[in-house]
This record gives sequence, C-alpha cells and structure tokens, in this order.
Amino acid sequence: MVLLRLSPMALSRSRFALSPLAETLGSMSVLTKPCSDPWLAPWYTRHRDPFLAVLDADPFAKGLVELIGSTKYLPGFVTLPPSGGMRTALADELGPVAAAPDAAVRADLEAAVAHSWKRHDLEWLTGHGWGARTAGLFRYTWEAHIRPDWPRRRALLERDVSHRAGLLAAYGWPRALQQMNRRSAWVGADAIRFSDQPGPDRVVGGDGMLFVPVCVTSGTWLSEEQPARYALVYPARGSAAAATGRPEPAHALERLIGTGRAAVLHELERPATSTELALHFGQSLGTVGGHLAVLRDAGLISGTRAGRRVVYRRTGAGDVLAGRPEP
Repeated sequence: MVLLRLSPMALSRSRFALSPLAETLGSMSVLTKPCSDPWLAPWYTRHRDPFLAVLDADPFAKGLVELIGSTKYLPGFVTLPPSGGMRTALADELGPVAAAPDAAVRADLEAAVAHSWKRHDLEWLTGHGWGARTAGLFRYTWEAHIRPDWPRRRALLERDVSHRAGLLAAYGWPRALQQMNRRSAWVGADAIRFSDQPGPDRVVGGDGMLFVPVCVTSGTWLSEEQPARYALVYPARGSAAAATGRPEPAHALERLIGTGRAAVLHELERPATSTELALHFGQSLGTVGGHLAVLRDAGLISGTRAGRRVVYRRTGAGDVLAGRPEP
C-alpha cells in the first residue's frame, strides 16, 4: 500500500489546481481506445480519426501514445505537478518536458515498458531530442483536439473544485477526498492512501499536495517532482451525469416554475456558478441569471461568494421541490 504522508503544514497548504498537460495526456489515451464516456462521445467522434492519422504518420508519436495508454507507470517527464494553480498554462508545463535530457526520457520509457500489460519495444525511439519531440506532440494535440473543447471542460473541472472546496470548508480534507477515485482514501490523521499495490511511502513537502481534476473518467495517477512535490490527478465528478445520468425535470415542476428554471434547479444538485450553468445549458448569462434571481427570491437556492465568483446551491426547500426528500 502506497501512502502519501503530510505534515500539518503540508496539509494546511494543500490545494486544487488545473493541468492542461494532464488533460491532454488523458485525452490522448482516450482517443486510442473505445469511448465509454457519454460526456466525451461527441468530441471523441469528431477527433479520433484525425488524431490516429497523425500517429500513423509518426512512429515516435504512435509508440509513445500506445505505451502511455498501456502501462501502470506513466513516464515521469510528462507527469510533473502543475505550477500555476487554477491558472496553469500548457506552455509553462511543456517547458520542463521539452528540456528533459534524452537519458532521463529513455529511463522513464524503459520503466513504463517494464510496467506495461502489453509487450512493447522502443524501436521507435530513434534520433535525439525526445523531450522536445514529446512536447511538440502534446502541443499539437492540445491545439488541434483539446483547446476548442477547453471552455466546456474547464467549466466541469472548476465545478468539481467548487464542490470539493465546499466539502473541505465544512468537513475537512477527509470528506473532500471521498470518491475522488476508487483507491484513494484518508488513512489516520496524516496520510492519503494512493494505491493498494506495494510500494514506498512518499512524504509530501511543506508546500502541500495538489489535487488536479481531469475530464477523463478513468484517469488517476500521481505526479511527482523532486524533492517533494506531488499532485494527485483524479477524474472530475459529474461528467457522465452531465450527459445522460440525471432524469429530466418532472412535468409538474415545469408547469409550476417553468422549464428553464426547473432545469436549473435540478442541475443545482451540484453547486455551480452562473457561468458554469450557462456553458452547461448553452444559454446566455442573462438568461441563466434571470432564472437564478427568481429561484433565489423564492428561497429555493442560495449564493455564496468565493472571491469574484458566486457559487449557487439548492436550499432545503429547493431539494424538496426538486424531488430529494428531506433528511
């Protein structure tokens, strides 16, 4: 069992972050396999064939992506913790990737081959400058396949962070970590269980742990940078539910408060900002803001300011009206 041990200072400084690099890494693996996530299905249909065509034309890119998608050890030079918090930019993350020396890249790839459930060779690892070539592949994948979908994805990721930040403020880190992935759990007073597999414990440095959501429902990995920086990458909650998992509002509720307001009230089972709701429904901020104002005046929702953002959530009365029984 692998434990991440945190001192009181590390625990107090732990926080959430976003990583376009991690989002791109997970998405590349998704595009090479059958898609099981309804929320990503339209994007997958549009982008899979063009992405595979690029891989077929470049043995280095194809070998690297196939290895990443079939190993229990992701190469360390492409899984560094993000450094920009919630505003991390891909260009900042790709700098260290491009600068990785060939010897370090080869060592990481050999370790990935050793931990793969498929047979691989490294015959495609020819020439030199492998870090820079990898950074180029990630840059292309981001620009061609991820960035056009980033506003929708970012809204989902920020919504996950808002939800977990609320749990953190109310109940502490153990509750915020619940259901982050199938394996992680709080252990005792100062440790996070990352894996059930045998392995050495890690001691998180004084800057704390980073928790990084991605839109890939099966993506979970530990990012590490010496001397003691760690980030736990985990699947954002709610992507499948956002696509197909929630029932349509009851017709009686629609007739009572209107179709648009009923949909917003149901969607606020998970807290969200007006911008996140507008992106989810494909409506203007003015339209969503009008619905929120009416629901708030009726006492069905409340808003809590978090910096420049206002996060809306259902009240007890809103839960009852939306169909959730009172506790």
